[in-house]
Amino acid sequence: MNINYKNTTIKTRPSVYEPSEDSFLLVESALSEIKGCEKILEVGCGSGIVSAVIKANTKASIVGIDINPHAAKCTKENGIEVIRGDLLSCIKGKFDMILFNPPYLPTTEEERMEGWLNVALDGGHDGRRIIYRFLEDAGDHLAKSGRIVMLLSSLTGIEEVKSKIGSLGYNVEDKREERLMFEQLIVIVAKKE
Repeated sequence: MNINYKNTTIKTRPSVYEPSEDSFLLVESALSEIKGCEKILEVGCGSGIVSAVIKANTKASIVGIDINPHAAKCTKENGIEVIRGDLLSCIKGKFDMILFNPPYLPTTEEERMEGWLNVALDGGHDGRRIIYRFLEDAGDHLAKSGRIVMLLSSLTGIEEVKSKIGSLGYNVEDKREERLMFEQLIVIVAKKE
């Protein structure tokens, strides 16, 4: 299937998270934050839609990373440099902006699915397992004045995540939000104090 959005055509593939409301909310927030030729990393890039829209509409340089081999291939097919890896474990260097639409659904053992798509959705028992792992390492990869632009869900506990981010020395600002039938999505921007 192809998705057309903001001067960009994205091809999707099976076993890769299909762009949804959260993807579009993150890309709109990122576009409003980008200043010139910044160096950007998208963690958990999935189909590559966020990175591809940024590449098509800004002067920023962007690279994606995803643990799912199908997602990495899809992102590459959509014209984005991509690394296959687990969160920030295989990244060297610093970025002006790190984008992340994490797996945030609270998931019990019984709810876990087989296959790679589970990796895009399963946030652990409280929905914060992957988010907290990411946050512990993100500061090491931010340039001076760098920032994290991340999507959160009310299903995960927005205030709990903001509290964790604050405890790591970041100021947190709400960027955009959208209410869906069963959850509230919010994009936050976190900068070191």
